[in-house]
Amino acid sequence: MKKNLVTSWSNVFATTGFTLIEVVITLTILGFILLIIFGSFRLGLSAWERGESMKDEYQRLRIVSQLISQQIKSTVPYKIKPQKAEGDYLAFEGKAQSLKFVSTLPVKAKGPEGFVYAIYQFEEGGNEGGRLILYEQRALNKDLFAEEPKEEVGVPLLEGISDVRFEYYREADPENNRPEEWVEEWHAKEERALPKALRMTIIQKDPEGKKEIPVTIFASLPAYQFEEVRTRPVRRRIPGMPYRVGD
Repeated sequence: MKKNLVTSWSNVFATTGFTLIEVVITLTILGFILLIIFGSFRLGLSAWERGESMKDEYQRLRIVSQLISQQIKSTVPYKIKPQKAEGDYLAFEGKAQSLKFVSTLPVKAKGPEGFVYAIYQFEEGGNEGGRLILYEQRALNKDLFAEEPKEEVGVPLLEGISDVRFEYYREADPENNRPEEWVEEWHAKEERALPKALRMTIIQKDPEGKKEIPVTIFASLPAYQFEEVRTRPVRRRIPGMPYRVGD
């Protein structure tokens, strides 16, 4: 009697329940579904984090680009007299990866400081990427280019970038049969003038480091057509005194 009852219950489970193989297959399929769901969730979260990181980097790059552009646009034709008897020259020197000039707009200082002497320098950094350094100080009555900037006063504006390139726009010169063009270097001692415009290209890697993204800053220099600012004091005529040659 007991044996027949057990047999009958076994037959019921065999006909109405699940076999072990069916349970294993069901759990395997359920595991794959959960794996796909959690994988999609992690992928979406990772994409969101990359998007936020890229957004922050672009925002920082945009702010820095605006500051650089404004300072370059505020360049003045500051003419200095060196200690050596080689004649006065404009305080502007542009190379492919560096720029030296005098501006009325400081970036580091919170308030106005008069004329500031600014240097932008790109420094390579190997696998971690290079960085753009700003050296800035007050423009004093001395040969600014005679001294190298102090390393401790440098401020990194951008880090993790691949390259920085400066280009300078030269107007056409029909007398010397020279067309208008963009050049990689500008020496004011030889040109005796400021460039009409400046183009700065910053090459930055994306957060994954797989693709390089160029960002171009264009800044015109309105001061290129104005008379240079001299560092020598201007003599003023005392009322009632006659004019002298050189006043």
